[in-house]
Amino acid sequence: MVRRSGKSADERRARIAAAMAAKARARRRRQLMIWSSAAVVALVVVVGAVVMIIATTGHKSQAAPKASPTTAGTTANPPWAAPTDPSAAIQAAGLPLLSAEGTVEHIHAHLDVIADGKPVQVPAELGIDEAGGHISPLHTHDTTGVIHVESPVKKDFTLGQFFTEWRVSLASDHIGGLKVSSDQVFRAYVNGKLVQGDPAALVLHAHDEIALVYGTTAQQQNPPNKYAFPAGL
Repeated sequence: MVRRSGKSADERRARIAAAMAAKARARRRRQLMIWSSAAVVALVVVVGAVVMIIATTGHKSQAAPKASPTTAGTTANPPWAAPTDPSAAIQAAGLPLLSAEGTVEHIHAHLDVIADGKPVQVPAELGIDEAGGHISPLHTHDTTGVIHVESPVKKDFTLGQFFTEWRVSLASDHIGGLKVSSDQVFRAYVNGKLVQGDPAALVLHAHDEIALVYGTTAQQQNPPNKYAFPAGL
């Protein structure tokens, strides 16, 4: 038997080690290529999703109309009584059912509704459900037309919310069943000044005198411009 020299054995081991190292490098290169391809695919998917979201969001923001402040309620002619289910009316206005009047925001405004030259009474206890023990931050106590804003949080309240509690439809072209026509106009005034746009969007401010006047152009003369609030209001 011919014995192989130690040098030949070492060379063989070196060749085997080199071959194994080469295979390992090739395996790592394949794995790196696979990972790189997967990363590229994932990036393409993410970018595509982001682009789709942005495009979709942009389209919706352009197409979606602004929410209308127009109230939902009766389209009958006055007088308009207080609703029989005040709690439901409060919730329809998007207002909370409180167990007591709030104190964080505490202001008062006054509302005059005039139809064909005659005042329309604003009912007492709008926004108050005595039987259910609930009260809205937006309510009346009597028939003077004084609107009480007594809320546990500071925020804006609108005339549209008040009319929703009253269950009377209000928009720029009508109040209840009183609609604008060729000889009848409907206008809103705050402190004697004409206000353009939908009166339902009016934000209530302290000691505002709000007048909603329906009738002929001549009946629009000299709308109420102030109200003598009692002491303490």
